[in-house]
Amino acid sequence: MSNPSVQKRQKERVRQERQKEKDAERKRRREEAANRPPGEPGVDPDLEGIVAGPQPIPEEEP
Repeated sequence: MSNPSVQKRQKERVRQERQKEKDAERKRRREEAANRPPGEPGVDPDLEGIVAGPQPIPEEEP
């Protein structure tokens, strides 16, 4: 049987590694957002290119 304190240290190390990865991802997204060129004023980028009305039926793959 393993020593509980060893398991606890391993678990804490994994938790810290995950936290470092998350922090790095947050930093990358902040930098990406800061470097993104500004959009046109008055245009919502989430809605750009959407056409009102019935949408075409996507072709199904066999």
